[in-house]
Amino acid sequence: MSYLDRPWLARYPENSPADIAVEYATALDVFDAAVSSDPDRPFLHYFDTTLTFAEIDRAANALASALVADGFAAGDRLAVYVQNNPAYVIGIVAAWKAGGIAVAINPMNRQRELSYMLIDSGATALLTLDDLYADVAEEVLGSGTTSVRTVFTSSPLDFQTRNDRRLFEGVERRRSEGTRDLVETIESYDGTVPPAPALAPGDVAVLTYTSGTTGEPKGAMNTHGNLAFNAQTYRDWTGLAPGEGVLGIAPLFHITGLVGHVMVAMLARSPLVLTHRFAPDVALDAIREWQPVFTVAAITAYNALSAAPGATPADFESLRVLYSGGAPIAPAMADRLETVFGAYIHNIYGLTETSSPSHGVPRGVRAPVDPTSGALSVGVPVFNTVVRVVGEDGEDVPVGEIGEFVTKGPQVVSGYWNKPDKTAESIPGGELRTGDVGFMDSDGWFYVVDRKKDMINASGYKVWPREVEDVLYSHPAVREAAVVGVPDEYRGETVKAYVSLRNGESVDADELVAYCKTQMAAYKYPRQVEFVVDLPKTVTGKILRRELRDLR
Repeated sequence: MSYLDRPWLARYPENSPADIAVEYATALDVFDAAVSSDPDRPFLHYFDTTLTFAEIDRAANALASALVADGFAAGDRLAVYVQNNPAYVIGIVAAWKAGGIAVAINPMNRQRELSYMLIDSGATALLTLDDLYADVAEEVLGSGTTSVRTVFTSSPLDFQTRNDRRLFEGVERRRSEGTRDLVETIESYDGTVPPAPALAPGDVAVLTYTSGTTGEPKGAMNTHGNLAFNAQTYRDWTGLAPGEGVLGIAPLFHITGLVGHVMVAMLARSPLVLTHRFAPDVALDAIREWQPVFTVAAITAYNALSAAPGATPADFESLRVLYSGGAPIAPAMADRLETVFGAYIHNIYGLTETSSPSHGVPRGVRAPVDPTSGALSVGVPVFNTVVRVVGEDGEDVPVGEIGEFVTKGPQVVSGYWNKPDKTAESIPGGELRTGDVGFMDSDGWFYVVDRKKDMINASGYKVWPREVEDVLYSHPAVREAAVVGVPDEYRGETVKAYVSLRNGESVDADELVAYCKTQMAAYKYPRQVEFVVDLPKTVTGKILRRELRDLR
């Protein structure tokens, strides 16, 4: 069986195409079409305020005009350093309207990280929250090492009046010398329209920085064509209908939030519900208020949402289309969460370099569990996409054998910003070497075993942390688990588990070790268990094994 034959197409729903024709050439075309056809349709719900497509268009035109007046030219970069606020959407659309590129920056980043990304991207303008400017960016820009000449600041209090105390207790608007207020700028340039940009599918729309777990972060060049294609993939794969609301749980600076929230909402003419940042109780109230239908989020976010005080299955009745990406799902957790949400959480899988999804479980289909490893399938390759599984020699491995995923499709980025060597190494010939290890079964389902760098070598045996974690998650007392390799005099490396427990549950380390011992080979079960209150995570909800390795 050849991967090029795409055996997974048999898993597609009846009448689903193998390939889709992309409706829009650029991400800006997606937005402009929504404004043209549905100007008064709600686009953003932010606490007690609703902003229409026309209102966001008017605000983005104003900001783009201000940028152009300050000398921002085609191909220039606007760094967007905010939370899940309307300012993010206004900022990226304004960058495109000015013919430029948005640089998505994690609001958790501090001086060192921000400095690196501003210098690496060559950003000439910055849109940031006022507190992030005062606490972080002012020092970076004061060093004189960046190319930033224009700074716009926004408050999380902008565009709403509720001032939810759970998020905004003690928050006040802050003005810093040398910056321009976003709302005031929009008012000053209200009604102006910048010259129409000449954008093409191959032009870079957004630079999204990889996490840098194996070196310095790299700016993935997500093109307009990448975003337009995968926005349509989300809409068509999930069956999201026009006007069905999208819950913005994933951080918008992350590729999942950008494409799976912002872009799909633009394309489907659907309202996007934003809550500044993810707080389970606040998100629960937003669900009750705005009744969104679809979301995609890390499984850890679903776990937190299910445990929000006062949450009941009735609260989640509107959320009928649930997808999870960014971190593996243990089958036991998927089963438990289904009882809470009343809907099946479908796996979806992708990377920054695939502009979000490359694989997904079709809507209404339950992902199989591999009987040998216990892993839940991440789905099948999406439209127009070919994924091969290759060995160390780069050759395709037989069905069922473990190798590295290599992805080719319209969603694969064109490369890394100013890093031709890294591009040639990771994306030779337009095929992405993902670094993820797994296999395809005879029915075309794909399974991620783990990241290559996370493999544990215990007495010469390969142990994939994911398999051990899945067993731990099946224990009723375990809330979260992460497994790493630690030095061992006899075995070279041995398996250590970090575990947090569910509220009201108790279990000791020996019990957990014995539990795992009955369910896996002797070389796999954890020899050490350490209990923690919470596991370290990225802002997107992915558990940080590297930080746990540093603790050893």
